[in-house]
Amino acid sequence: MEQRYFIQLNYKGTNYHGWQVQPNAVTVQEVMEKTLSTMLREEVAVTGAGRTDTGVHASFFVAHFDSSNPGLDNGDFIYKLNSYLPHDIAGQKIWKVPNDAHARFDALSRTYKYFIAREKNPFTEDRAYRFLLPLDVGKMNEAAKCLFDYTDFTSFSKLHTDVKTNNCHIYKVGWKQEGTQLVFTIKADRFLRNMARAIVGTLLEVGVGKLGINGFREIIEKKDRGLAGTSAPAHGLFLTGIEYPENYSSSS
Repeated sequence: MEQRYFIQLNYKGTNYHGWQVQPNAVTVQEVMEKTLSTMLREEVAVTGAGRTDTGVHASFFVAHFDSSNPGLDNGDFIYKLNSYLPHDIAGQKIWKVPNDAHARFDALSRTYKYFIAREKNPFTEDRAYRFLLPLDVGKMNEAAKCLFDYTDFTSFSKLHTDVKTNNCHIYKVGWKQEGTQLVFTIKADRFLRNMARAIVGTLLEVGVGKLGINGFREIIEKKDRGLAGTSAPAHGLFLTGIEYPENYSSSS
């Protein structure tokens, strides 16, 4: 009898074309499915909590899979998994969940952080967007708070996606200086393709004085991706948190 498991991962997205399997490109999902299938000696399909874009990182990611192998929820399994996985993907923990639990559809919220380097640092070049122009962080935060007033974020969505609605509920948003980096945090029930990076890119236009608060609101209200700013580069974006119902928790 098969048992469903949630597995917590983190990965550096630099070498991958995002999470989701696609032809002629290496993805995190593909690596996970091949690795688990080899380890467990059965065909394993892995479903992720979302599909991060090419080059985007995840310091916290959850996926689910089914297996007829008993008792995988132990430290030995994670230790063995990490010996199979490449250096830029790591398993953190694994636990049993109800067999109808779904890593993507049952997620209550997701949190992304975007990192902007305010000085040259060779150790963060592939994990933060180096942006050295002066920025009005106060204005950027004022504009970011406007997001709470809306639910339709078509203006920040990649065009021609297969979603049924562009409505999202923002729970938390804001910029904060952390050392030499400026960090943008956004938490919502769901995200559209490219949404976080498009919002960051547009808020940077506010920060350099190219766009005002009313202009930012107008972009949202017009529901036209062509009016928003250029998407910020993928390498500064991290998926950092996913919330689930309590009975899906690894500690429940």
